[in-house]
Amino acid sequence: MAVADHIDAELGAVVLVATGARAIVNTQIVQKLWSGYGLIVRCDLEGGTQSSVIVKQVRWPDQHDHPYGWSSDRSHQRKLRSYQVETMWYDRYGHQCPDACRVPRCLALEAGADGVAIVLEDLDDAGFGARRQWVGEAELDACLSWLASFHATFMGEQPEGLWETGTYWHLATRPDEFDALADGPLKTAAVALDRRLAKSPFQTFVHGDAKLANFCFSADGRRAAAVDFQYVGGGCGMKDLAYFISSCLDEDESEAMAPGLLDRYFDLLSDELERSGKALDFAALEHDWRALYPVAWTDFYRFLEGWSPGHWKLHRYSERLANEVLATL
Repeated sequence: MAVADHIDAELGAVVLVATGARAIVNTQIVQKLWSGYGLIVRCDLEGGTQSSVIVKQVRWPDQHDHPYGWSSDRSHQRKLRSYQVETMWYDRYGHQCPDACRVPRCLALEAGADGVAIVLEDLDDAGFGARRQWVGEAELDACLSWLASFHATFMGEQPEGLWETGTYWHLATRPDEFDALADGPLKTAAVALDRRLAKSPFQTFVHGDAKLANFCFSADGRRAAAVDFQYVGGGCGMKDLAYFISSCLDEDESEAMAPGLLDRYFDLLSDELERSGKALDFAALEHDWRALYPVAWTDFYRFLEGWSPGHWKLHRYSERLANEVLATL
């Protein structure tokens, strides 16, 4: 077997066994992983059950070089844990996702002392080959549908092997950014914000990094699939919703569109919970989560203020929500 660039012979053999292909005929880098932790590679195949697969190969770097300057052993341990979580996600939970919250099928997992490798279905071949840098109504609705289905599917489940509390900005895993946050009401309120989200009686799994860049779309934008499950874990679904809206709408769009997006999300969530057979008081859930939407937004705003002051998401809409929430604490 001649293995193309970017995939060594051992990993290439794993790909061939997983797919039944005769050979890897070409590879291309899809993306370099954050802070030098490896590559995402597309492998074109000859023979077998699919024409291509995606390989996420993670290698622990000797030095840590974060683009925002957060290079520490704590940061490294958090990333290491995130890749272990993603491996567990695909091993134990990914297959539970229905088509309404489509994720790539996992074909093989390899874990070693120096990293992990995950062989995944190529979503481009599965009909999700479109990426978006901006969204229209179709894409917004597709992502809201995905989030509603995902949250309904895992409502009330225990995130065993995942992050106990999902999202990459969770307070307990980000002490450096908390320390960097200027003293003031936002810093004083950080624990209370976290506690309010954690005390919601309606806990589910959150994707944890549900930004626009982590969604893949059908050509018409009406269906979405999601990737990147490094920060999946337990939590209130409003964390995903607030973060998603912040990832694709500016301050004026957020101000104008958020109420309608919330209404649509809860309509979809109601349908998905009914479809999944989850017995709960939906009116109570909606009341609780609507109140927590600005809290979730403020929690992320708190993280950004410590992590990247001057970030474009630190705008008037974020500030208004934060001030309203802080006034209630």
